[in-house]
Amino acid sequence: MTTSHRGPLGVAVVGAGYWGPNLVRNFSASPDWRLRWVCDVDEGRARRVTRGVRGVRATSSLDDVLDDPRVAAVAIATPASTHCELGLAALESGRHVLLEKPLATTVVEGEKLLQAAADNGVVLMCDHTYCYTPAVRRIRQLVAAGELGEIQYVDSVRINLGLVQRDIDVLWDLAPHDLSILDYVLPEWSRPTSVAATGADPLGVGRACIGYLSMPLAGGGIAHAHVNWLSPTKIRSTILGGSKRMLVWDDLNPSQRLSMYDRGVDLGMAGLAGAAGTAGTTGIAGMDGDALRDTLIRYRVGDMVAPALVETEALGTMVAELAAAIRERRPPATDGAAGLRVLRILEAASASLADGGVARTIDADLTGAAR
Repeated sequence: MTTSHRGPLGVAVVGAGYWGPNLVRNFSASPDWRLRWVCDVDEGRARRVTRGVRGVRATSSLDDVLDDPRVAAVAIATPASTHCELGLAALESGRHVLLEKPLATTVVEGEKLLQAAADNGVVLMCDHTYCYTPAVRRIRQLVAAGELGEIQYVDSVRINLGLVQRDIDVLWDLAPHDLSILDYVLPEWSRPTSVAATGADPLGVGRACIGYLSMPLAGGGIAHAHVNWLSPTKIRSTILGGSKRMLVWDDLNPSQRLSMYDRGVDLGMAGLAGAAGTAGTTGIAGMDGDALRDTLIRYRVGDMVAPALVETEALGTMVAELAAAIRERRPPATDGAAGLRVLRILEAASASLADGGVARTIDADLTGAAR
C-alpha cells in the first residue's frame, strides 16, 4: 500500500485502555497527523476515548482500520501478548507501525516484526517514551560529547506501590524503561553483554514483584537496575558515573531533573607526583602495594551544575519523530532494532531469574547494530 506523505498523515490508534488515550491526545494535537480511527475490543471504550475529537471513527475491528486507504500508520497500545499478531497484520498491509513497549513477548516474535517491516518497506518504531523526554535526550548529548568521560557505572531505581500486573512480572513491566534508556544513551560499543537477574515474590502471586538486574557493559563498566511494585515511595532516578563527571537524573523533581557533578575518584600519576614531593623517590619505592594504591587515589570535589531543560511532552516529541522518520525514509530514534535489543536483555533476564540468578549472555546479533 502507498499513501501520500504530503500534509498530515492518517493514523489509527489500536487499544483504548491505559496508554491508548495518551496516544489519541498527542496524535490529535500534532500538525503532522490526522487521527482517523480508534480501535478497541470494547467499541464503547473506543467511542469514549474519541469523544470531543472531530472526524475520528471508533470500531472494534482491525479490518475496518486496515481497509481505510487514508491510514498511513497504526499505533498499537494493547497487551504485549497481542503485539506480534496485530503488528504483523498492520505491517503486512503496508502500514507504518508504532508498538508500545515491550516490542513483543519473545525475541522470535520481535524478529518476525522486524522482518515484516523490512519486507514491506515501512517504519517499525517502539514507543520507548522516556527516550523522548528532554532529560534523557540531554543525557545522550552529554555522553556523546564526552562530558562525563568513560561511563564507569549506571545505577537506576524505578520503584513504586503497584500496579501488580496479571500477565507479566516486574522485570517485563518496569525494566523496559530503564533498558531502553540505557540503549539510547550509551555508545554502541558500551552496551550490556550479559545480565544476572534476581527477584522475589513476597505476595505469592506467581511472578517476581521485586527485581534486580546486573549488567556488565562492553566498555568495561557496569549497569544496575532495581524495579519494585511494593515500595511505599515512588522513586524514578538514574546515576551515571563517568571518569570525568557524574550525573544524576531525578525524574520526579521538575525543578531540577538533571544535576551534573564535577566529582569523582582519580587513580593515576598526579597522585604519584604529589607523593614524591612529600616522601621522596626512595620513600615511594619502599611502599607496599596497598600503600602505593592509597597514595595514588585522589578525590575530586568540584562544582555541581544543573543543565537547563526546555520541558516538552515526551509523547509529542515521539509522534513528531515517527512522522519525520516516515517522510525522510529513515529509522526512528527508537526503531524496531532498538526494541529488539531491549527484548533480548529481557529474555536473557528471565532465563537468569529462572536459574537462580546465573548470568546469561545477551545475544549479540543486534547489540552492535547502528541506530
